[in-house]
Amino acid sequence: MFALAPRSIRVATAARRFATKSGTWMEGPKAFETDLVHAAVEPEQKSGAILTPLFLSTTFVQDSVETYLQKGFSYSRTNNPTTSALEAKLAQLENGAGACAFGTGMAATTSAISATMKAGDHCVITDCSYGGTNRSCREFFTPMGMEFTFCDFRDIDNIRKAIKPNTKLIFSETPANPVLSLCDIEGISKIAKEIGAYHVVDSTFATPVICRPLDHGADMVIQSLTKYYEGHNIMTGGAVISKDKELADKVKWVQNVHGNIMNPFAAFMILQTSKTMGLRVKQQSATAMKIAQFLESHPKVTKVVYPGLASHPQKELADKYHRNGLHGGMLWFDIVGGSEAGTRLMNSIQRPWSLCENLGATESIITACAVMTHANMLKEDRLKVGITDGFIRVSCGIEDTDDLIKALGIALEQC
Repeated sequence: MFALAPRSIRVATAARRFATKSGTWMEGPKAFETDLVHAAVEPEQKSGAILTPLFLSTTFVQDSVETYLQKGFSYSRTNNPTTSALEAKLAQLENGAGACAFGTGMAATTSAISATMKAGDHCVITDCSYGGTNRSCREFFTPMGMEFTFCDFRDIDNIRKAIKPNTKLIFSETPANPVLSLCDIEGISKIAKEIGAYHVVDSTFATPVICRPLDHGADMVIQSLTKYYEGHNIMTGGAVISKDKELADKVKWVQNVHGNIMNPFAAFMILQTSKTMGLRVKQQSATAMKIAQFLESHPKVTKVVYPGLASHPQKELADKYHRNGLHGGMLWFDIVGGSEAGTRLMNSIQRPWSLCENLGATESIITACAVMTHANMLKEDRLKVGITDGFIRVSCGIEDTDDLIKALGIALEQC
């Protein structure tokens, strides 16, 4: 027979068991998958609606002059309850102190730079990033008196060599769009701290499902919410999530001045679509791995780059930073015949593939980066990092993997 616990312990345990109440949260930490659904979301108090309400209101009535902003809202260019709920969710998912949601990913990128730099300041930035990021630094911020040094972030010594006395920001992107090179987030963050600069990481390709840069020493993370967070080709959006409140407040000030806050309808939609991001990223990663393996074994394919493949030149770094063996839904490849053959493949690919911009969505997409996403880079810079005219970028959706491979096979046979 088993000895009974003392009566006082049994009574206390029973009291705790029967003291719980429907609608309250159980004690203790929750898994990330649970946070994806429930973080910063509570049933609406008056009606019990399970979803955060959509507040389509420009302005908010105040009770008096003396109690202005007591309820937290005045004008939706500054704050809106729906958008604020999404920002709270983003901060929790990315493990930050605060977040700002913007109308696009580029609005987030330019706001991160605006919050950390001024005329006379210097930034060391990766030479391979989203084309809009590259252009904004060269053509928008440089004429304002800011200075940018583009270098290969695969070798951390390149960053050290590019540092100047006026360096205030280090801007990395990992995995990089579109070549899928990786950065040592911890190593770069250490350099930034040594010189008193900020380190911002564009982690759009990874998402917090795979990697959270703030956990590895970064000061800010940028997400193009248009991509995996939204994931359905419906809305555009961007976010900057900061590690500490002081930096989050700086970004918020810029957001208010620029007036580029996300509209509440987009915020409402992304509050819903982000709930399934974990499921989608897992499926997209599995599909990308199978497609990469198929392409790697195809006689007409000369090169395949995917962080999950053993052949990826930075596989050790991928395994260090990418959680749970997930490496995302993005890959790229070259085929026999070079750029001309690559263009022929993109012109002949059949559905379920779609030839268009965007990535991270439920639909599988093939993109001609040279004329679409990275057309605004200087051609010599684009070629230097390997984005040829026939560069084939692949974003895997959630369709049947065999159907996607079959369509790729048919297109390859015509090249």
